[in-house]
Amino acid sequence: MKYTCYIVSSLLLATTYFKATAQTDKAGQAQSVKLVPSEKDKRVDVFIGGKPFTSYIYPDVLKKPVLYPVRSSTGTIITRGWPMDPRPVERIDHPHHVGIWFNYGDVNGYDFWNNSNDVRGHAGPFGTIRHQKVNKIVNGKEKGELYITADWLTDKNNALLKENTRFVFSGNNTTRVIGRITTLTALKESVLFKDNKEGLLAIRIARELEHPSDKPEKFTDAQGNVTDVPVLNNEGVTGHYLSSEGKEGDSVWGTRAGWVVLSGRIKEELISVMIIDHQKNPGFPSYWHARGYGLFAINSLGQNAMSNGKDSLNMRLAPGQSVTFRYRIIIKSGGHLSKSQATEESKAFSNK
Repeated sequence: MKYTCYIVSSLLLATTYFKATAQTDKAGQAQSVKLVPSEKDKRVDVFIGGKPFTSYIYPDVLKKPVLYPVRSSTGTIITRGWPMDPRPVERIDHPHHVGIWFNYGDVNGYDFWNNSNDVRGHAGPFGTIRHQKVNKIVNGKEKGELYITADWLTDKNNALLKENTRFVFSGNNTTRVIGRITTLTALKESVLFKDNKEGLLAIRIARELEHPSDKPEKFTDAQGNVTDVPVLNNEGVTGHYLSSEGKEGDSVWGTRAGWVVLSGRIKEELISVMIIDHQKNPGFPSYWHARGYGLFAINSLGQNAMSNGKDSLNMRLAPGQSVTFRYRIIIKSGGHLSKSQATEESKAFSNK
């Protein structure tokens, strides 16, 4: 499997951004946000306070657009590098887990979740999310916005869904925030999101932030295909999950919650990564697909597998009908988010 490296060094990105220098704002004071598009390179680079934060990329090598890599306010990369930019001691399972992404495992029978250049035995048929255009970019002193359109395509390149997404980026000298508001509209035919555990908004985190695991695992997808995840040396692996319902560690998986925080440490830097559900989302509060091997995902549509058959959600859109999903991701550096802080962040998002 050959991947083109799309990560760009912080030095190069900072030079690209008109040689901007990082701001020295006090804690809590919003920093300016600048988005720099490159249609030729199929990316939009995001800078906060003059420093690289993330990039919206849509290279042909991927089967969906993603945010990659993602950095803390200090510049530490909090997403896994493999398969785009492999780093030592990383896991090399699930090649479709890249950065931060949004897709689903069963849309009219098409698997958008497991598609990659190496499907590793997954049966398909596979769907592809293809970026169509950048509609608008807004730069600002307190936030930046990116508006994009993408098509959800079958293996015959027939469009099932039109996606319109608005990203909102902001931050200060300790925190980075990503808002994602995605509207999916059914096109010529009715579209069924069949209840499936593979979805919906996900992050594949850096090895250091994984929840430690001391035994090999076998993970089975919705079609019965098995991925072996071997035991690795847990030295420096520090992640710990906490949900709004008080669940911790591995017990977060398959439970409902309004938010989940993953806290850990990369070298000496304390980092928390928080995903917040929104009360207007289908299936709220969502089930969580938080795995020890590094997958951190919220699934607003998959309920059956998570609840052992107690719940079910099969969402259908008629032609022309739309559904909107709203999420917020917070990356805090220099300290961990407490339950009370996370609760306040969730309340603030719910009021949006």
